[in-house]
Amino acid sequence: MRWALVKVALAVTAMVVVAFAVPLGLVVKELARDRAYGSAERQAATIGPVLAITTDRTQLERAVASAETGSGGRIGVHVPASGRNGRSAEIGTRRAPEADVAAAVKLGRASISPVPGGSSLLQPTAVASGIAVVEVFVPDAALTNGVTTSWLVLAGVGLALVIGSVAVADRLGTRMVRPAERLAGAAHDLGKGELGVRVPEDGPKELRLAASAFNSMADQVVQLLANERELAADLSHRLRTPLTVLRLNTASLGDTPAAEQTRAAVEQLEREVDQIIRTAREQKAQTQQAAAAVGCDAAEVIRERMAFWSALAEDEGRTVRVAGADRPVRIPVARPELAAALDAMLGNVFRHTPEGTAFAVDVHNAEEAVIVLVSDAGPGIADPAAALRRGHGGGGEGSTGLGLDIVRRLAESTGGDVRIGRSVLGGTEVRIWLALDGRRAPHGGRRGHRLRRTLRTRWRRAARTGT
Repeated sequence: MRWALVKVALAVTAMVVVAFAVPLGLVVKELARDRAYGSAERQAATIGPVLAITTDRTQLERAVASAETGSGGRIGVHVPASGRNGRSAEIGTRRAPEADVAAAVKLGRASISPVPGGSSLLQPTAVASGIAVVEVFVPDAALTNGVTTSWLVLAGVGLALVIGSVAVADRLGTRMVRPAERLAGAAHDLGKGELGVRVPEDGPKELRLAASAFNSMADQVVQLLANERELAADLSHRLRTPLTVLRLNTASLGDTPAAEQTRAAVEQLEREVDQIIRTAREQKAQTQQAAAAVGCDAAEVIRERMAFWSALAEDEGRTVRVAGADRPVRIPVARPELAAALDAMLGNVFRHTPEGTAFAVDVHNAEEAVIVLVSDAGPGIADPAAALRRGHGGGGEGSTGLGLDIVRRLAESTGGDVRIGRSVLGGTEVRIWLALDGRRAPHGGRRGHRLRRTLRTRWRRAARTGT
C-alpha cells in the first residue's frame, strides 16, 4: 500500500509538472525572442529621425555609432541613390541579401531576414531620395538569452515538487501502513493463542475503527474461552459424584477378573476427570491473568456505569457531570474490577449525600497514569484519614470503609493509590491514581501540584459551562 501511494503521487505530480512546465518553457523562449527583436526595433528607431533630416554619410555614421549597443558592427543603413547620377550608400555592416532588402523596401514594413549567425531586422524609413532601410543584426545568442537558466529553474521547481509529493505520500503511506501492520501482527499473534495481544487505536479513522473492532473481538474471544473453560470445569466437577458412586459399587463386585477390570476402568476415568479439572483451572487462571494484563477502556466503562447511575440520579434530582470520557483511555485493570470500584464510589455518593446533591466523574489520562475523580457537592467527610483507615481495615455496614477497600485494592494492583479531599463542588473528592508503568503516585512536588491544578481548572470550567 505504501509503495502504491508513492507511485500514484509520483505519476500524478509528474503529469502536472509536465503539463505546466512545457508550456511555460515555450513561453519563456518566445519572450526571449520578442525581447531581442524589440531591442533591435528600438535601435532602428534611433536612426529613423536622422534619416528624416539628412542622408549625409558622416552624420549617419555618427548616428549609427551612437545607436550601437554591445559589440559594434550590428547596424547597417542602406540609403538609395539621390538624383539620376547619384549612387546608393551603404553605411555600417550589411548582412542581409540585396533581394531581402529590396523586398523590405517594396513591402514598406519591417521584416526579418535570416543571416549566418542570427537574423537581421530590416526597418524601411522614408527619406528625400526614396526608401532607406535600417538593418539591425540580432545574433542567435540574443534570441535565447536567459532561456537555459529559466528552463533549469523550471526543471528544479518541478523536481522539487515531485520529491515533495513523494515524501508526503511516503509519510501518509507510513501512517496508514504501520497501524495496518500492527493489526495484522496482532491477528497473527491471536491466532497463535496469545490472548493478551491488543492493538493501539491510532492512525486513520477507518484503521482506528478496525483496531477497536479487533480489540472487542479479542475481548469476546477471551470471555468465550473463559466461559468454555468454566463450563468444562463445572461439568468435570459434576462427574465426580457419579464416579464416586461407581467406585463404591465396584468395591462390592468381588474378586473376579471382570470386577478387577471394572475397578481399573473407573480409576482410569477418575484420573482423566481430575486431569481435566486441573487443566481447566490452569487455563482459567491464565485467561484471568491475560484479561488483567490487557486491561480495559476506562472511558467506556465510565460511560456505561454512568448511564446506569444517571437514571437514578434523574429520579433524585441530582446534577451529573462527566468529563474526559470522550476518547479511549486504556488502563491495566480488568473491566469487572473497574466497574465494581465505580459502583462502590457512586453508591457511597447516593447513600451518604442528600437527594438533589450534584456529583461528577472525571478521568484524566496523564503521561504515566490515569486519574479517576469522583466528586460530589455533599457535606463532605469530616475525617478523610479515618475513612481511609476504615478502607484499609474494612468498615462496617453503612460506612465508606467497604467501598474504599474495593477502590484501594484496585489502585494498589497497578502501583497507584487513593486520596480523599475537598472537591471543587464543595463536598468529597475521591481520587484514584492508576499507574500505567508501576510508578507511585506523586503526592507532592511540582508534578503532583500541577496535576491537581489542571484537574481543578477543568472542573471549574465545567461548572461554569454546565457541561
